[in-house]
Amino acid sequence: MDISELGKFGLISHLTDHIQTSNPSTIKGLGDDAAVLEYKGKAVLLANNLLLEGIHFDLTYVALKFVGYKAATTCFSDIYAMNGQPRQLSVSMGISKRFSVETIDELFMGIEYACERYGVDLVGVNTYSSLTGLCIGVTVAGEADRDTIVYRNTAKNTDLICVSGDLGSAYMGLQLLEREKAVHTGETDFTPDFAGKEYLIERQLRPEARKDIVELLAQNRIMPTSMMDVSDGLASELLHICKQSNVGCVIYEERLPIDFQTAMMAEQFNMNLTTVALNGGDDYELLFTVPLHLHKEMQAIDGIHLIGHIVEPEENAHLIARDGTKIPLVAQGWTKQNKYKTENE
Repeated sequence: MDISELGKFGLISHLTDHIQTSNPSTIKGLGDDAAVLEYKGKAVLLANNLLLEGIHFDLTYVALKFVGYKAATTCFSDIYAMNGQPRQLSVSMGISKRFSVETIDELFMGIEYACERYGVDLVGVNTYSSLTGLCIGVTVAGEADRDTIVYRNTAKNTDLICVSGDLGSAYMGLQLLEREKAVHTGETDFTPDFAGKEYLIERQLRPEARKDIVELLAQNRIMPTSMMDVSDGLASELLHICKQSNVGCVIYEERLPIDFQTAMMAEQFNMNLTTVALNGGDDYELLFTVPLHLHKEMQAIDGIHLIGHIVEPEENAHLIARDGTKIPLVAQGWTKQNKYKTENE
């Protein structure tokens, strides 16, 4: 069905007539000029994200349901990174004429599944015309007790540096997808070779917000001193914490958590594994600091890795290599020319 047959409001109704809310703080969801939320004794957290076709996703190899899922979960991740809970989501879409109602249904399938999986209410939808492809804007509202919100600027000297999960796998998944696209350019019927690499593909296409880590910390009565999610790469995020907290840091190469598939693919692509782990991005793990006296408690929690510690600001930020060499920590980004460059270039 052509979208013009439904029109803007007909499309919104088509996508949302079946949506129901479940959070008590949702007073009014879809169907008005704005959602109405009520929080008693809670702080409201707001996060937003924008995904652009050709920049953040390539529909040559990414199904629309994954685009929708990723748009939602990456925004949920921002709320968890402040030790909060996402409750409501509002989405805006820029849609070009090449998309049908059925394709937008697929996109919304991913958004709805993410909301259901994380217990978030969809409370707003808007659509616009686009001349340049598909774009998706997501805003998430969350809640937290004021005294449990965790910021980036509160890391302290001697704090332990922790990260959840593993690093670099999402980036290697992207490299696999880009390789298969290049190999099969011009072909209309082909089967990509992802055998034995499914984990990397899933990490890129369907990242998960680490709600479980926030719950684990709460269950163990551990309050991070600072926290943020790893979206732009571990090095970049750690330097943000150091700058905003006015501290330095030391992390250890041998302690960086790296999945076996990531290591194997980095070798195949002739990439430096440590550089991939530090700068790959799109991992959406949680990076946080805790007081030094919690060392034993942190070691006992599965899925959390101690990778270093906070130091005085004059010591700057460093990586200790496996051979003991002290290397300045630099945030880097990946370019189309297959080389890393620093953020300030």
